[in-house]
Amino acid sequence: MHLPIDTSNLTVLTGRGEPVIDFETRQPRADANGEPVYGVDVAAFGAEAPQIWPVKISGQPRGVAVGRQIKVTGLIAAPWSRDGRSGIAFRAETIAPAVAPQKAAA
Repeated sequence: MHLPIDTSNLTVLTGRGEPVIDFETRQPRADANGEPVYGVDVAAFGAEAPQIWPVKISGQPRGVAVGRQIKVTGLIAAPWSRDGRSGIAFRAETIAPAVAPQKAAA
């Protein structure tokens, strides 16, 4: 089951991002298209206490820096259970700066 998450009413900031390593092979993980999978910690601020979500995306996030406001599109949460452990996995289509960088005036 995949649950879509509407981030339109949240302020979302980016944390660190790094390639996801396959637990068994110890090699960087790739998606079905061969794109590297990255894990990015994001902080979501809403009406309640802020939350940190470890979000996975295909491809390296571009144009985002730690602590900057971002726009997350296609975010889903998927509950999981394995070997007596359980949790929620987060996956997004894209992570991009909330505001496009401005070009310097000539």
